[in-house]
Amino acid sequence: MKRILQEKAKQIAQNPVAKKTIASMKPEKTIWGFLGIIFFFILPEVVAFFYGADITSYANAQLLQPNSTEMYYYYKLLVMMFEDGVSWLNLTVGFGLLVWLFF
Repeated sequence: MKRILQEKAKQIAQNPVAKKTIASMKPEKTIWGFLGIIFFFILPEVVAFFYGADITSYANAQLLQPNSTEMYYYYKLLVMMFEDGVSWLNLTVGFGLLVWLFF
């Protein structure tokens, strides 16, 4: 089984369509590519690390008060995003993309 998986991985790595697909996924080496990775992957996790508990407690306090439907779902979203703390997977993907950007 292990041998079959290794052969399939080699076939995929040598496939020109797979190479083209992987190359198209690479972020562009521009300031916008760099900032996109920072703002969408790394910055939210840094905010969650330092202020996650504060944001969650604020959102839970606001959920106890009467709100419009939009605000109710907004506060529920804040609780859902920040209650678990830092997503190490998201942070790892962000740093991986940064490394891939520069090499």
